Parts: sequence; structure tokens; C-alpha cells
Amino acid sequence: MTDQKPKPVLPRNFQARIPELLKDAGYSEGATQTLLDLDSAIFRWKSAMMKGDIPSQLVAEIGSDLDLTQFRFLTAILRIEEGIGRDTQEAATIGLVAEELNVDPSRASRLAADLIARGYLRREAAQDDGRKSIVVLTDHAEDVFAKFRELKWAKFLSILSDWDEAEIGEFARLFEKYFASAERVFG
Repeated sequence: MTDQKPKPVLPRNFQARIPELLKDAGYSEGATQTLLDLDSAIFRWKSAMMKGDIPSQLVAEIGSDLDLTQFRFLTAILRIEEGIGRDTQEAATIGLVAEELNVDPSRASRLAADLIARGYLRREAAQDDGRKSIVVLTDHAEDVFAKFRELKWAKFLSILSDWDEAEIGEFARLFEKYFASAERVFG
């Protein structure tokens, strides 16, 4: 008996002509199948992340009352403050959070008001302009993130539990190489 889930069956036309394109690009039959398997794995991972399956499960496991949208709102604030995926670190305004989440500013404002009322956020005046309002994570939100990070890393370490150091290093190197190339091509 195996713990591996069966590979999902993709619609017949989903990968139509792809094997021919790969063959024309010089890939062997074995490499073609490996690339198709990789494409499927990346699709499943991306789908789970976009739907929020993984973050939702972790948020539920830590006992938080946040829904996925609220959790994403709070993580957007972290990304803005830390400069993750951005050119600079800065204080989080409703406008920046709306931009980060690709939502309407009025929706972001309603989400912020709800999270303020529930004790996850507070409004403050911006240091550089007292007329501008920023949103700041409270200790309650920071506690949720600490629990989330610990559980995420426990799960991550469980995933890698039967990998040796060389495999982890090779995966990290290749994933970074893949992502850097993807950023260059799609960026």
C-alpha cells in the first residue's frame, strides 16, 4: 500500500500538442513525460495555494477565528511592512493593502474596520504625515502569526523528514533557479 495520491486525470485537451512541442524542442520521450508531470505538480500546488487550502487548514489548526480573506489581509500588511515582493518597506495604508490584494479600496476599508473591531489591527497616524492613517498589527495578530509560522514550519519539516541534506539543497537550488527564470520570462 502506498501513501501517494493518484495523479489527477487532466482533461484530454489540456495538454494537447504539448508532447509534440516538447519533442520539436529536442526533449526525449522520458523528459517529455517528466516535464508533463512537473507541470501537473506545479498546477496542483498553485491551485491549492490560490484556493487557500493550505493557509486555511493551518489557520484552522491553530484555532484562529480568522477566515482566509481576513488572514490574507493581515499577511498583506506584513508583506508591505517587510518589503516582501516590493521595492521598499513601508507602513501599510488601506490603499497599499488594497493594491497588494488587488481589491477595491472600499472593500479593503471594510475588512480593516472588521479586523480593528475584532482586535487584530489598530489605526495610527503615519509618522511622515499625521493626516495619513496606517493600519498596524496588534499583539493578538502577532500571536496568530507566531502560531501560524510554528505550525507551518512543523508541517514543512514533516514534508522533508525523509529528505537528506543534499536533496533539500538541490531542491532549494533548482526551485530558486526555476523561479528566477520564470520571473525573467513572465516578469
